[in-house]
Amino acid sequence: MPKSVFTGAHGLLVEVLVAARKESGLTQAELAAKVRKDQTYISIIERSQRRVDVLEFCALARAMARDPKELFALVVDRLPDELEV
Repeated sequence: MPKSVFTGAHGLLVEVLVAARKESGLTQAELAAKVRKDQTYISIIERSQRRVDVLEFCALARAMARDPKELFALVVDRLPDELEV
């Protein structure tokens, strides 16, 4: 498996997205279809090989029937005091 190009807090965002997808009962392919993307789009995000911008985050959250603000709050609650970008 290729190594992530992102480190630190980005992994926390990915963990929240993966957990939300699984809790929603969606496969990667089903979630991708809801946002009109290919399954590889979701796979690359979940393997931390692609960053997610705020609009993509909102689209993914809504596709999983989640409130983007509530889902993002789960990310923020896990962030360390110092962020590496």
